[in-house]
Amino acid sequence: MSVFIIAEAGVNHNGSIELAFKLVDAAVEAGVDAVKFQTFKAENLVSKNAQKSDYQKETTDALESQFDMIKKLELNMETHKELIAYCQEKGIMFLSTPFDHESIDLLSDLGLKIFKVPSGEITNLPYLRHIGSLGKQVILSTGMSNLREIRDALNILINAGTFKSHITVLHANTMYPTPMEDVNLNAMLTIQAEFNIAVGYSDHTLGIEVDIAAVAMGASIIEKHFTLDKTMDGPDHKASLEPEDLKAMVSSIRNIEKALGGSEKKPSPSESANIEIVRKSIVAKQNIKNGELFTEKNITTKRPGTGISPMEWDSILGKVAERDYQLDDLL
Repeated sequence: MSVFIIAEAGVNHNGSIELAFKLVDAAVEAGVDAVKFQTFKAENLVSKNAQKSDYQKETTDALESQFDMIKKLELNMETHKELIAYCQEKGIMFLSTPFDHESIDLLSDLGLKIFKVPSGEITNLPYLRHIGSLGKQVILSTGMSNLREIRDALNILINAGTFKSHITVLHANTMYPTPMEDVNLNAMLTIQAEFNIAVGYSDHTLGIEVDIAAVAMGASIIEKHFTLDKTMDGPDHKASLEPEDLKAMVSSIRNIEKALGGSEKKPSPSESANIEIVRKSIVAKQNIKNGELFTEKNITTKRPGTGISPMEWDSILGKVAERDYQLDDLL
């Protein structure tokens, strides 16, 4: 099955539907499977005195509150409808992460089939129970969490009505950008083994190599932030891919999918023709007369591989030549 690639537009639309449409266009051009936004009401998400994270302070006005920053990035119901219609027109899946109960209901009413749980909500029991009760496909991000917290979240989702087979757990790190030494990509395999569940990777590193590695390790979903321009104002642009890099990531992932192939070790169609050219056969090392014995002095192995395989060497030694052989003749 093909890796499901999500281009995370997030809040990189800066509150502009025109910019949001351009982000959809860039995602389509890159060849991803889905473009994802974020759905929230600032009043339901953060308290008025909530502090910004350090990376948000660096990428936005440090004097502006988290509430004021987020309030400007809200998408209303009408904007959601326009974006969904535009995505349908462009042939790409629309996704959005809900951050509160009102937003969960909004996305459910709009008919979304996949619900993304962000890392910050993995310990939010009522939120998880609400999403679990919808019985949809769920993508669970696990940044900042440990195995016990992941187990608790999965139990809540499943007990609320979501099939375990409908859940994919994403390994993630919520630092923007994530230092390479903090990626801990092997934890994705730990999650897979611990819970016997589909896994993927939500990436906040600056490059694309970790995403490619995750696919090679078995990720079924890759999620990556992208923007039209890393230098734009806004909290997430700096740690996002620009369109050409997003395109390169998709191309690399699709190549890795092809390269992984099946599990059987056998000659590939492209190399089968090389067998007779590259392998060797048993040949005459010198002229051999009819009736002579084959010995290590008068036979050797050389290309091509169209004669007797060198693996038959021991059974050929000591046999009698039944005809004359010239130097290099195949036995």
